[in-house]
Amino acid sequence: MNPLPASSPESLEASRRPGPGGGAAHARLTRLLRACFLCEVQALKPGNVSRHAGGHDMECEDFIKSAERAAPILCDPALGVGQRILESVRATLEAVHCNTNLGMILLAAPLIRAWERSAPAVAGSAEGPEPAKALSAALRAALASLTQADGRDLFAAIRLANPGGLGKVEKHDVQDPASGADLGAAMEAAQGRDLVARQYANGYREVLRVGAPRLRDYERRWNSAEWACVACYLGYLAEFPDTHVWRKHGAAAAARTRAKARAAWARFADCGDPERMRDFLLTFDRELKRDGINPGACADLTFASLLARRLEEIWNCAESLGGSAPKKVEKIA
Repeated sequence: MNPLPASSPESLEASRRPGPGGGAAHARLTRLLRACFLCEVQALKPGNVSRHAGGHDMECEDFIKSAERAAPILCDPALGVGQRILESVRATLEAVHCNTNLGMILLAAPLIRAWERSAPAVAGSAEGPEPAKALSAALRAALASLTQADGRDLFAAIRLANPGGLGKVEKHDVQDPASGADLGAAMEAAQGRDLVARQYANGYREVLRVGAPRLRDYERRWNSAEWACVACYLGYLAEFPDTHVWRKHGAAAAARTRAKARAAWARFADCGDPERMRDFLLTFDRELKRDGINPGACADLTFASLLARRLEEIWNCAESLGGSAPKKVEKIA
């Protein structure tokens, strides 16, 4: 792993303080984001670390510590998107000394920025746009507004986290300090080999059109955010070759993992009681971890889908984040 650059305690602490306009809204948004982090790691997602089982030299507690450190930074309105990503990765490595949450950080920062820039202005308006459409439009605007500095910070964060299987590419290689200057072109070029990059390139299409609606449907069916996360994750893993698995283990391993996930999804999707599937999912989990398979990209999309779902839920609340948070958000913390 690349060494962690020296950061003074003062600079790290400054990155955690809410800037102007923070206060109660910053604190409530931070709690919402932390709750999403925790719900994702609680869910029994085969191949990933969860409260049910560790794996890949990590434990659930590492993800909880990471969430505690990253959430206030990601919600700091005084920081740009790239700064939030870079400082969150630094804080995570300082806390747990490994990469637990890079993909989640990369996906969370633009979503939070989209909310900050647009939602408070229209929250509670009877004539406001439908929440899903409003969030999608705000997110596209946030992505379009990313600067060269954001791109350089984002690529620096990826180099710091040093995720497995990065390799080298001819153009926009992450190891090149100048690559992030044209972030849009870099994400466009990487979208075929990275599901997180694909979200930057296509306006979070999979997150907003596939994951968030699936979470809504399964939350209503089972009255459980945690089990809805499992459904969201298995659905992603059945639909897409996980790009983290592909980079680390190759296309054949990603295809085998997808085939197994399809079989699991066929059993899980229509079950009446997901609790009855626990042993089956734990067996699948052990099988993947035995082979070193960690479908991290699909887990990252699951987290982003949950965050998008929660932001949609509170989009038209009359008091925005200055009032009381919805009970469903608090319940998953």
